[in-house]
Amino acid sequence: MKDIVAIIPSRYQSSRFPGKPLAVIAEKTMIQRVYEQVKKVKSIKEVIVATDDERIFDVVMRFQGKAVMTGECSCGTERVYEAVRDYPCDIVINVQGDEPLIKPEMIDELISAFGNDEVIMATLCKEISDNDINNPNIVKVVRDKNNDALYFSRYGIPFNRDKNNKVKHYKHIGIYGYTKEFLKKYIGLTKAPLEEAENLEQLRVLEHGYKIRIKETKYDSMGVDIPEDILKIEDKIKDE
Repeated sequence: MKDIVAIIPSRYQSSRFPGKPLAVIAEKTMIQRVYEQVKKVKSIKEVIVATDDERIFDVVMRFQGKAVMTGECSCGTERVYEAVRDYPCDIVINVQGDEPLIKPEMIDELISAFGNDEVIMATLCKEISDNDINNPNIVKVVRDKNNDALYFSRYGIPFNRDKNNKVKHYKHIGIYGYTKEFLKKYIGLTKAPLEEAENLEQLRVLEHGYKIRIKETKYDSMGVDIPEDILKIEDKIKDE
C-alpha cells in the first residue's frame, strides 16, 4: 500500500488579498477549513501545511494541525517539495490553500489515478458550459484517448469550428498529485516558452515530455481570490 501525504502550500503575501489564509470564513480561518477537508480523506497518511510565515504556522498549531516552515520559494510546487523532501512517502498531493470547499471525494478521485504504476502526475477536470469557455480565468484542458493531458490553456480549447454539439469542454481543477520521485524531478525542470506564454506551471511538465493523467470529476470547488469571495463561500457553507 502506498504512503500518501497531502501538502497545503500557504503564503501570507498575495497581491489581491494579503493574509488570505488567515481570513475568517464562518468562524474558522480559511487554512483551517482547507486542512479539515483534506483530513477527511482516509487514505492520506499525513496532512501538512507548508508555509514561510510564522503567523500561518502559529494558527495551524493552535487548531492542532501539522505545519512546517519552508524557505522562500518561487512557486507552490517548490514549497510542497521542500516540505516532503525528507519525509518518507510515495505519493504527494498538492492542495491549494485557498480552496476551503474542496471535497474529499475529489481528492479520492485524484488518488485513484495512481492505481496505475505508469502515472507519475495527475490532476482533475470537470465539464463546463458554453458560458465559461472564453473566460481566461478558467483554465481549460484537452486530453488524449488515454486521459493524458494534451494541453492546458486560458483560451477556449478545443475550438469548435463547425459548432459540433458532440464537442465538450473541460476546465482544469488545480489540485495535483505526483509520485515523490517525479516531484523531485519536476522542480528541477527549467521554465519553458508555453508555460511563460500562458502563465501555467503545469505546461512545464508537458513541454519537457512528461505525461499528466487527467481524472474527470462531477464535483466542483470554489477558490478565494479576493475578499469579496468570502461572502460567496459562507453562503455555500450555509446551503450545505
